[in-house]
Amino acid sequence: TILFEDNIYTVLEFSHVKPGKGAAFVQAKLKNLRTGSIVEKRFNSGVKLEKAMVEKVSMQFLYATGDSYNFMNMETYEQIDLTADQLGEDSKFLKEGLNVDLSFYQGELLGVILPDKVELKVVHTEPAVKGNTTNNATKDAELETGLVIRVPLFVEQGEKVIVSTSTGKYDSRA
Repeated sequence: TILFEDNIYTVLEFSHVKPGKGAAFVQAKLKNLRTGSIVEKRFNSGVKLEKAMVEKVSMQFLYATGDSYNFMNMETYEQIDLTADQLGEDSKFLKEGLNVDLSFYQGELLGVILPDKVELKVVHTEPAVKGNTTNNATKDAELETGLVIRVPLFVEQGEKVIVSTSTGKYDSRA
């Protein structure tokens, strides 16, 4: 993570380019940790960038009330409330007891780092219609957190499924 133009970025990709003519440069793909936007920047190879020391704190999601989500630090038992705006789409993957990492920079919350996959219960889905194998044989399923995903026809109401937090798609049965 680096400080650049008064923002905190994490480096997603970079490549050192040495053209036939001219000076070498570094082409980098950066993600702004405050806004989530991704930009591509070109730096001269001699430029020094300041490191940003981002602290990751392991916390457990306890409960949600309205637009407030409560997390507890597992070492100090200190609790913190986050709003739905601070969490964004990540709130759809939170269930009670889930361990996550919160990232902070000098006391400022940057975001929630979810596990790669979460196990969620299917609370509503239509029964499969026998012989319906068109359009990849999937149907909508509502999960316990309110997230709606496409699942295979064999998944029934009450089952637990594994969902990828990066894509928001069905991965497998639990």
